[in-house]
Amino acid sequence: MSSTGYGDAFPSDEGVGKFGSDRSRESGTSRVGTVSAGFGSPSANATVKRIDLNNKFIRHPEATYVMRAAGDAMRGAGIDSGDVLLVDRAITPTHGQVVIAIFDGELTCRRLWREEIQGQVRVRLQPANPEHHDIVIGDEKQLELWGEVTTVVKSLLG
Repeated sequence: MSSTGYGDAFPSDEGVGKFGSDRSRESGTSRVGTVSAGFGSPSANATVKRIDLNNKFIRHPEATYVMRAAGDAMRGAGIDSGDVLLVDRAITPTHGQVVIAIFDGELTCRRLWREEIQGQVRVRLQPANPEHHDIVIGDEKQLELWGEVTTVVKSLLG
């Protein structure tokens, strides 16, 4: 984590990549079926078919990037350190969405909040962890909304 407490969205080169590049694309070996997460039993009529994760999760392949989350500021939104984030730069970030922003030259992942107070639009980047503080933007020129987080990929293997 950086000295400002906002984390480092790019801890190393392996943490970021263009989605759909040779590094990020697996050859079609993935299979998808239905599985009960409660009390279920195997079924003879269960189906298994191939799925292309690019088609499932990527709306704009040329504008989608892969980043690795660092830090715990977004834990309450289900984003933990080490999770993989799919970030779409073709989507215009809107109020309430989780975004990647550049603030004071540093990348950060936060929820975007825009509110009008006495006729003035106030923009803030809100963490999803009470141990972190909002980043209040006084002059929007300091802030670049880099992209919107569309998907979080977690590893359950630790």
